[in-house]
Amino acid sequence: MATPADNAGVIARPPLLYGAAFPIALVLHWLWPMPILDHTIALWLGLALIVLAVGIAIPGRKALQAAGTNMDPVHPTTAIVTSGPFRFSRNPLYVALTFLYFGLTLAVNTWWGIVMLVPLLIIMHRGVVLHEERYLEHKFGDTYRQYRSKVRRYF
Repeated sequence: MATPADNAGVIARPPLLYGAAFPIALVLHWLWPMPILDHTIALWLGLALIVLAVGIAIPGRKALQAAGTNMDPVHPTTAIVTSGPFRFSRNPLYVALTFLYFGLTLAVNTWWGIVMLVPLLIIMHRGVVLHEERYLEHKFGDTYRQYRSKVRRYF
């Protein structure tokens, strides 16, 4: 009898999900431009969000590496990380991906990025985050439940 895989069983790697949604928004923007704001304002707001995303992602990645666990949810998680941005969010790397995506959307200045973000966030929540939570609770039990009770899911 096969044993269950030691991973979260997510539907896809999160960067691939974001990376698939954004080109669709770009094509839709090319076909039917729908600007959000004045281009200069949108660009600067977008760049600020991109910087924020990088400012969350780098320490998040370092915290995972310091704990010796995998960043990729298709590989086994070996530790519950509670340092760095994981003190404030159980999913800071996904928050960073969302800020990056929204920053790019603003930099391109298209409502289509926001239109695509809505189903993307639903897919991320149901197909990635909830899968990971079940996996972590099953694997780490009370340790994960205590962490979950103290730290927000997103921000």
